[in-house]
Amino acid sequence: MNRSLPILLSFVALFAACSQKQVQDYPYKGVSFEHVHFSDGLLAERLQTVCDSTIPFAFRKCEETGRIANFARAAGIDKTPFQGLRYDDSDVYKVMEAAAYSLATRYDAALDHYLDSLIALVGAAQEPDGYLYTIRTSGGLDVDNKAGQERWSYIVHSHELYNVGHMYEAAVAHYYATGKTTFLDIAKRNADLIYNTFLVPDRKIVSGHEEIELALVKLYRATGDKRYLDLSRFLLDCRGYEEDKAEYKQSHLPVREQREAAGHAVRAGYLYMAMSDIAAITGDAEYRTAIDSIWEDVTDRKMHLTGGIGSYLKGEKFGEPYYLPDADTHCETCAGIANCMWNYRMFCLTGESRYIDVMERALYNNVLHGISDDGKLFFYANVLQCSPDTYQWEIDWLKQKPKSGLRRSHRRPWFETSCCPSNLARFIPSLPGYVYALGKKSIYMNLFQAGTASFETLEGEKVELSCESDYPYDGNIRLTLTKAPRKATALRIRIPGWAQGKPVPGTLYSYLDNSSAQAKIAVNGVEANYSTEKGYAVLDRKWKDGDVVEIGFDMPVHIVKADDRAKDLLGRIAVERGPMVYCTTLPNEDKEDIRSLSISSRDRFEVQKEKKAGAVILTDADRNLEFIPYYRHAQEGPTQMSVWINAIP
Repeated sequence: MNRSLPILLSFVALFAACSQKQVQDYPYKGVSFEHVHFSDGLLAERLQTVCDSTIPFAFRKCEETGRIANFARAAGIDKTPFQGLRYDDSDVYKVMEAAAYSLATRYDAALDHYLDSLIALVGAAQEPDGYLYTIRTSGGLDVDNKAGQERWSYIVHSHELYNVGHMYEAAVAHYYATGKTTFLDIAKRNADLIYNTFLVPDRKIVSGHEEIELALVKLYRATGDKRYLDLSRFLLDCRGYEEDKAEYKQSHLPVREQREAAGHAVRAGYLYMAMSDIAAITGDAEYRTAIDSIWEDVTDRKMHLTGGIGSYLKGEKFGEPYYLPDADTHCETCAGIANCMWNYRMFCLTGESRYIDVMERALYNNVLHGISDDGKLFFYANVLQCSPDTYQWEIDWLKQKPKSGLRRSHRRPWFETSCCPSNLARFIPSLPGYVYALGKKSIYMNLFQAGTASFETLEGEKVELSCESDYPYDGNIRLTLTKAPRKATALRIRIPGWAQGKPVPGTLYSYLDNSSAQAKIAVNGVEANYSTEKGYAVLDRKWKDGDVVEIGFDMPVHIVKADDRAKDLLGRIAVERGPMVYCTTLPNEDKEDIRSLSISSRDRFEVQKEKKAGAVILTDADRNLEFIPYYRHAQEGPTQMSVWINAIP
């Protein structure tokens, strides 16, 4: 690793902190990704795979499909015609963001150099006034007629603002990871143009696909330039006031008046993230009321057991309350990622563990289901059942849209619209930033991931931690404070909802056994008395170097049922253990239809560790049925699969 990088990262973190001292922000702050390092376990394996395999694979795909060449075309370096779709720029930016995260966690000189060359190409594609949209600059408007004939003329579908939003996020990640300002300067020039273009009297603009709104907040934090925060809030407040009001793009009502999740699920998730950011920074009570109500609507009425959101394939949108089909659902991987990022923001607003519970559910199930073991095959949609009808549906769908690449039953290496692979490439390397958080005189342990962390508390106390864990398959965690804070500090350990007899915070899903148990916590081998607050076990004391905290969660097999108002799931049950949702499978060539299988809530389950992948496999001893973690479905090829099984009365 570059020896100067840790010093550089400390300077960057200090600068970022100083730029925010004078403004209100989230009261709870995640320990930044570059200060946490995974060692082993499921998330460590996935992060390693993404850094070693997915990121170079995605860059190669961006080269093969012309996504990167489009920047050379816009720069006048390549004279061949524009290739692809108007929003393909965003995939390049997301993989660049992924590369920045990878550089921060483990420096790679070749990757650093490649990223610098791409940044130079992006800069060359940028027009003198800061405009950046390769399909227009390269003269490729005849390729995709939704780009609009002039700048900003078809903003509802052009993705002009969506693309550069992902560019801002990549630029900020690159700045934090390397300290270089080359990419950040490109982002600032573009944001300045948009600010000067739209923040004028009597002008309203609604981006069709939200993204720039949350990205501008990141740009504001990195630069301290309040104009970017103002622009974000302006774009949010424009929604619901233009002539073209539509639920699909969440512009049916002003954001302050929205109370239910509606429309395209990915767009909605990005909108709710930006609203959370603005609520935190400005203290706007109306924004806060809106996102609180929307969160309750999603969690209590519109979220799948896997943490997936967006029940309709047509429009990739939320359904009506309790519309939760398993085979005919969508649950896009990008929507699952958005659900994770939004819920983490909600935690940072409140310090409540229930938001991490939802994030964890979406992460270990919906999100990880979207990527293969080798990091080169992906699901766009994440259905909860694959039957013979699913395969026929795919055949019929591909007759209508042969280029879509959409698959429900088996993984694909890339898609014409490849937002999900590039989103996975950037999200998984950022996961170290979700493990620990800081509050006033408090350290929060949110995810139980093996590894190390080194950071400063909000009071400036230096802390070093190490964690030993085989979570999510084992509930025994060992946390060592290798360097303890000198002042009394509360260590707040999340007690997951599943360990308290609640699969989700609301009543949408429940365990039939209705069992719960207290977490077992010991400090230096002595059972600890602890209080609970907002879903956390609180150990408030003066710590010393070498203190060991042992945490134990029982992990029984739970049988889950859905609210009776979810008509598609009536008379059916599902299987869980810890945070993992399980499914059962049958070979495609099997004469038995997966939909004919039944189990009882009283069945006995045997727990066994799989040798190859290290996953825990469950066997229903009474039915001779094997259940695997949902994310393991189709890792070795397509099969019949179902999460929800007929219940024997």
